[in-house]
Amino acid sequence: MTKPRLFRLWLVLGSVLMILLIIVYWDNVGTAHFYLHTSLSRPHTLESLPTPGQREEKEFASDVDEFLDKLLSSGSKQNDLSRKKTEQPLLASGKPALSHMEESVRGYDWSPHDAQQSADQGQQQAERRSVLRDFCANSSLAFPTKERSFDDIPNYELNHLIVDDRHGIIYCYVPKVACTNWKRVMIVLSESLLDGGAPYRDPLDIPREHVHNSSTHLTFNKFWRRYGKFSRHLMKIKLKKYTKFLFVRDPFVRLISAFRSKFELENDEFYRKFAVPMLRLYANHTSLPASVSEAFSAGLKVSFANFIQYLLDPHTEKLAPFNEHWRQVYRLCHPCQIDYDFVGKLETLDEDAAQLLRLLKVDTWLHFPPSYRNRTASSWEEDWFAKIPLAWRQQLYKLYEADFVLFGYPKPENLLRD
Repeated sequence: MTKPRLFRLWLVLGSVLMILLIIVYWDNVGTAHFYLHTSLSRPHTLESLPTPGQREEKEFASDVDEFLDKLLSSGSKQNDLSRKKTEQPLLASGKPALSHMEESVRGYDWSPHDAQQSADQGQQQAERRSVLRDFCANSSLAFPTKERSFDDIPNYELNHLIVDDRHGIIYCYVPKVACTNWKRVMIVLSESLLDGGAPYRDPLDIPREHVHNSSTHLTFNKFWRRYGKFSRHLMKIKLKKYTKFLFVRDPFVRLISAFRSKFELENDEFYRKFAVPMLRLYANHTSLPASVSEAFSAGLKVSFANFIQYLLDPHTEKLAPFNEHWRQVYRLCHPCQIDYDFVGKLETLDEDAAQLLRLLKVDTWLHFPPSYRNRTASSWEEDWFAKIPLAWRQQLYKLYEADFVLFGYPKPENLLRD
């Protein structure tokens, strides 16, 4: 009896030691070794990213990640991202006829535009990041959630942080800021979706309906199911070692764009969930059609003023948080808790996208989809807000002030005074 007991004891101790060694290794050198990737503006240099030809290293990294998945998920049968992609339904090649219908209606221009290269793009990035850091540390700017730590952020609020473990990249997507195409880029990089059995290579080949399917992307909020009590620890490791980026936009223009795409186009989901309550509360309509097509035929549409009333109504967020299309960026991406390496702007999308892909060392085989020219322009702000009472405009600015200040957008003084 003694020998079997000793054997079992040594087996248990050996297993525990192995687990501890793996955790320590992952914490200190694992990610950097697997992906050879570090953040952009750190004291160390940005290493070259894996290219499609470096298969052996990627397969090794995938195998290790799969093993860690099994080890850290408390016995659950969770698959890693590379295994999960094989479970995705195989898609027919070619674009669906309606793939870009919304973009067409909203006036996108899919023709190529050459990115203007600027000699001071590096300085521009340094300034954007400096503004962000300074105001996060500055007590003169106060807004909800500013002072909390990363550990205080609930998992459900981390659902906009998309992770690409193959290249060591984290992207926080902001709806109405070219996020569809950046999600497409992340799918190509992570190879998380298949087309006829092979990963997509051209971002524009990926149908829109699959781009916004949450199962397509590995996001931070999914870590708890995969890694259990180690999830927050692994998030911090990835945040430290990976390159983190986001793209932002003038907050008021983003609101106009959100209104136009969700309430000026026929959208049954947004009609039932948002338009119907708005029309009842702010337009005094008591009997409304069941479908958005019937409502539009009857001339029943939410006005921009109704939308602003909804945003300013204190009862709105007592029922549910803002929808992601008009939720503030600081609530989506937590810029005071996460030190972003790259801050892109929609206003300089072509240049910023080219610069980012170049810094990530993927520009030789991956290009950002031809930039769109959305008709919602900054010059339209005065027209859109002309019929909005001054007091409402001032309240709206206070609601989105943190996004204006943190990301260096000037205060729209012309809208905030008589």
